[in-house]
Amino acid sequence: MNFAYNLSQMQRADRGLLGGKAYVLARMAQEGFGVPQTICISTDAYAMFMDQTGLRAQVLMEYHRKQFDQMRWEEMWDCSLRIQNMFTRTPIPTALADHLRDAVVKSFGNKPVAVRSSAVGEDSAKSSFAGLHESYLNVRGPEDVLEHIKLVWASTWSDAAILYRKEIGLDVENSSMAVVIQQLVHGQESGVIFGRSPVDHSKAVVEAVHGLNQGLVDGTVEPDRWMIDLVSGKIVSHTPAQRFKAVVPAHKGTRIIRLTAEKRNKPPLTKHKVEHLFGIAKRLGKLFGSDQDVEWTYDRSRLRLLQSRPITATSGSEDTENRQWYLTLRRSFENLVELRKKIESEIIPGMASEAESLKKVVLEKMSDEQLATEISERIGICEKWKKQYWDFCIPFAHGIRLFGMVYNRTVKPEDPYEFLELLAGTGLKSIQRNERLQQLADRLRQDKHMAELVKSGKLPNDSAFSDEVTALAEQLRTASALTVSLPELRSRMLEFVAEMAQVGHEEKQRRSRSKSKLQEGFLSSMPKSDRTFASELLELARASYRLRDDDNIYLGQIERRLLDSLEEARKRSVAASEIALDISLAGKVARCLRDPNYRPESGSSEPVKVRDKRVMARQLIGQPAGAGLATGRARVIRQAEDLFAFKKAEVLVCDAVDPNMTFVVPMASAIVERRGGMLIHGAIIAREYGLPCVTGIPDADKIIRTGSQVTVDGYLGIVTINTASKSVPL
Repeated sequence: MNFAYNLSQMQRADRGLLGGKAYVLARMAQEGFGVPQTICISTDAYAMFMDQTGLRAQVLMEYHRKQFDQMRWEEMWDCSLRIQNMFTRTPIPTALADHLRDAVVKSFGNKPVAVRSSAVGEDSAKSSFAGLHESYLNVRGPEDVLEHIKLVWASTWSDAAILYRKEIGLDVENSSMAVVIQQLVHGQESGVIFGRSPVDHSKAVVEAVHGLNQGLVDGTVEPDRWMIDLVSGKIVSHTPAQRFKAVVPAHKGTRIIRLTAEKRNKPPLTKHKVEHLFGIAKRLGKLFGSDQDVEWTYDRSRLRLLQSRPITATSGSEDTENRQWYLTLRRSFENLVELRKKIESEIIPGMASEAESLKKVVLEKMSDEQLATEISERIGICEKWKKQYWDFCIPFAHGIRLFGMVYNRTVKPEDPYEFLELLAGTGLKSIQRNERLQQLADRLRQDKHMAELVKSGKLPNDSAFSDEVTALAEQLRTASALTVSLPELRSRMLEFVAEMAQVGHEEKQRRSRSKSKLQEGFLSSMPKSDRTFASELLELARASYRLRDDDNIYLGQIERRLLDSLEEARKRSVAASEIALDISLAGKVARCLRDPNYRPESGSSEPVKVRDKRVMARQLIGQPAGAGLATGRARVIRQAEDLFAFKKAEVLVCDAVDPNMTFVVPMASAIVERRGGMLIHGAIIAREYGLPCVTGIPDADKIIRTGSQVTVDGYLGIVTINTASKSVPL
């Protein structure tokens, strides 16, 4: 069987075998356009790899762990991570590897190449997989090329690619992937041209950067932009970029360099080259029957076309908009470094400062009109910081994912989440608070008399102990939606510390040794030339992991100040007191103060619906988010105040663990959440304490009842309910 095809061999009938990208390249080459030397590895090779290794059955089993339309974004990434790790750990069968190796050596020898995807159904008039599958530049040697062929195959199962296939109605289960291998062109200027602007249909657009195209595609390098009138072919505008850097080939892969002063002041393209590219786009539009999005590069004066695809109009549907937003979360290392600087130097200090300023405002002295105005202003402040959170903090979480992808591709661990062990223990604020609670509990273990006093609800005659309880209670209330007063919260905190004192304090030296060993293994698996980058990426990922939890605490402090103003309004207005203490209803509360006759249609949130029937024996399938196995009595948390009823060795069951709920986690035996994903807060905290954790179980907080005996399998992502146990009536 032939698995490798030259461009001259490809025919229209081969499109289903060689994919859209390869077919288009073949047509361009056959029509005389300048295309780098290229071969295509057919979908037959992918099918043989999947079938002979048994990978197809494993992938489908993982894919069907949960109905796709019930998965959250985080769960899609987790599913994809587990599947792609299967590819990296599975060797290509010997006979197939020999065939592919021979084809690569025959065509390229040891020359550097680009290894790109060519999915079936890709780059057609109805669909475009741009940015969804992987491409790798400057890959050298047949063994490295084979490894990158596997990585391209694996990208068939990227979270974004799966989502897009579902969106446009392609058969995900039977998806297949061909691979394009091109001789690398060391372009001095590169870019894209849209034969018709997606924004202004009377114009064409050329974008260009110095160096390779990768910088433009991944957003690392800002491009110069030219607009060309479609009728006259004249350049109507040129928007220069701030030219600071370029992506160029390294010994292996690519690197970013600073541009010389000469290039910083010089556009990547001359007027003649822009016009020439426009002419190429018009010819390709006629060849393929639709306007094209063309990727190109100039090697000195020689133009090479790297790929071309139809310009597909977006549907404007909610699914499409969600996917486009989701794709913006995938950031380059350089962009993540900039995000970290902004978050740590601007956003977090800004939120902390704003929360402190609001705390100093004396709400009790305001008139009703002043308080209503204050509530409206605080609504705006909350919205401002939420936007900052979504625009910067959420994308920065990709630092964890980027590190995970690099770690798994180099180390090839059996556990696809092993990399998270290197990120734990980075000083989360919620963990620091828990350690302070633990120190209070340790005091009670050492002082029996003090323990008896606290157990009876009395503060001991120890100012340091009492002051710390008060400080922790105030800290917790400052950043949470707890509605109890500070004195009541302090009393509950005291009871909680007494309960916590009955739980053993586990040492974490084993984790430290394991973490050191994993770090050494990761760095040693990287080429020496890449180890500095690997260390920097690890440090970035640790910051991303820490801030994934911490930034919510700072945002919670802002929201707490809005809740403070709502509490004051509820004291003054009967109508306002009937409205649930919920920041989403703040506008109604302000209106109650301004208009004594106003009565909101819905004064409170709907009560949580709980099934009346006793749960029958069953297994609930979710996402494995924390390794381990534990059995215990379930404690279902429906509101923040429920946390103080938590007892040692219970299983925490909830919709989602908020960073401000985590003070109960040291007493838990396991965690179960309705929301899913390895990077949600409950999963992060579970790993900090080495607890079994299963996430993404639909209606977990409704199906499971407080008091039920449950077994949590964090290895397989299964929660088993033992119906012989008695549940507590709700």
